[in-house]
Amino acid sequence: MDHRQEAREFLTSRRGRLTPEQAGLSCPTGSRRVLGLRRAEVAQLAGVSVQYYTRMERGDLSGVSDAVLGSLAGALQLDPSERAHLVDLARAAGARRPPADRRRQPYALPPSIQLILDGMATVPALVRNGRMDVLAANRLGLALYSPAFASPSRPVNLSRFCFLDPAATDLYADWDAFADANVALLRMESGRNPFDTALSELVAELSTMSESFRVRWAAHAVRLHTRGSTRFRHPVVGELDLAFDTLELPDHPGLTLKAYTATPGSGSADRLALLASWAATEER
Repeated sequence: MDHRQEAREFLTSRRGRLTPEQAGLSCPTGSRRVLGLRRAEVAQLAGVSVQYYTRMERGDLSGVSDAVLGSLAGALQLDPSERAHLVDLARAAGARRPPADRRRQPYALPPSIQLILDGMATVPALVRNGRMDVLAANRLGLALYSPAFASPSRPVNLSRFCFLDPAATDLYADWDAFADANVALLRMESGRNPFDTALSELVAELSTMSESFRVRWAAHAVRLHTRGSTRFRHPVVGELDLAFDTLELPDHPGLTLKAYTATPGSGSADRLALLASWAATEER
């Protein structure tokens, strides 16, 4: 992916969504020729020259200081996820492209990670990378995502499942919300790892095959998705309303452990226990 184009489109989209009134600027009455703020107005709010901001919006973030990035984030009213993405884009501007991989080898998790997952017997849990590849899961995690694991291809990729497998619209009770979050996570990953050829190939594949993905990708939404909730319509046990938390694995950069829990005493907790029984039976 072209990090200059990424930076250009991200800054342009964020400038376009802010009105002068939202930014606290007084402007003369009458029609405006641009949606959102003008470049000069962003430069004024960020405390930089128009020429310098124009250079940044054209995608050249190389050498931009943390202080200027902070001022720019404040001027554009970026949330924490968007601020982190802007920093990633600036870091990518100064990075050298690594040598092309001759052959990408599958990532091998140490056995201890699977043992940790297996020890979480009462909650569905899985480990994924930034491209949404599921690299490991416990028994209940496999059961929860059984429609995704029905495909023989490995590793299971939750983005492909979301946008290319009709079973996803049945599994996710609020498919649109899950799809939005999925693409926002891929956008964050593209900023962190702009030279990841496997990620570029995945984005190209999904953009070609899914209009829903293309529309969301063009919006440049980003998100730090550390906790939240997901409603499932599981084909075996029915509706599950589950909270989730994601934890980074410090010794394995880019990998996160995601675990789902149900409110004790709720119907979802009862159905999750039923799912665990079903998973044990299927395994036997």
